[in-house]
Amino acid sequence: MDNAVETTSDKAAISTMHYAKGLEFKAIAVMACDDEIIPSQDRISAVTDNADLEEVYNTERNLLYVACTRARDCLLVTSVDPASEFLEDLKLNTKPNRVKQNQ
Repeated sequence: MDNAVETTSDKAAISTMHYAKGLEFKAIAVMACDDEIIPSQDRISAVTDNADLEEVYNTERNLLYVACTRARDCLLVTSVDPASEFLEDLKLNTKPNRVKQNQ
């Protein structure tokens, strides 16, 4: 994948959360916020001590937050059950009438 995200006003852009940092979009869809996806199980498995584990969790949580805050007008976050534990953090920072959860 190219490191640059092309942003044109009349087309959709597809990117990883890492490449969205510093950009703004009218609408954002953050897909697959599932329990074993965010935080990354590969990164957690590679950790050898608790200090590193805490850093992995903080980095992954921050990555999701940054991705979600790239949305200017509309944000869609999707997951399957079980969803990422980090979605609870997003709910606390979101106006209740803007969060919709299908169950």
